[in-house]
Amino acid sequence: MGPERLDLDRLATPIGEALIVTDESGCLRALDWSDYESRLTRLLRRHYGSLAPQPGSAPRDIKRRLQQYFDGDIGCLSEIEWRTAGTPFQRRVWAALTTIPAGKTLSYGALATKLGCPNAVRAVGLANGANPVSVVVPCHRVIGSDGSLTGYGGGLPRKRWLLAHEGAMVTRDEAQSALPLTAAAAQ
Repeated sequence: MGPERLDLDRLATPIGEALIVTDESGCLRALDWSDYESRLTRLLRRHYGSLAPQPGSAPRDIKRRLQQYFDGDIGCLSEIEWRTAGTPFQRRVWAALTTIPAGKTLSYGALATKLGCPNAVRAVGLANGANPVSVVVPCHRVIGSDGSLTGYGGGLPRKRWLLAHEGAMVTRDEAQSALPLTAAAAQ
């Protein structure tokens, strides 16, 4: 059974304004970026039909944990309760993303293998790209098989910043380009 209500709140972060969608029980349903609000709206429509988020306040605990994450407490995201719609396969992929430790990365192929379907690399990539709970369900930790920072729904500058923030090993060039990212540059 889906939610009866969705609330939309906003949070300023070092990499742009985050959009936080929660349900009536206080579970995180989506997290995206204000410069991708139209994509968030489409995704929510796909998952929840005509139920559109209304302006509201996210639970203080969710906002506090997100702020702690951006302030450097990388491990606190696991304390945020989240729920998603999506297909059973997508939900399996999203659950597997939460097992990638902060500061580590995994290739799409390795993630597919971890899920027991090594030939489903493209399907894993599509599910990863459809993740509605950015950052908390860390799709940014998935990289190309050659170590390259492939697509991220919030843009590659954000992916670079998130990985550098978490202490992931990125190339010197990737790390250098992550450092000067500001909220204005992310938009």
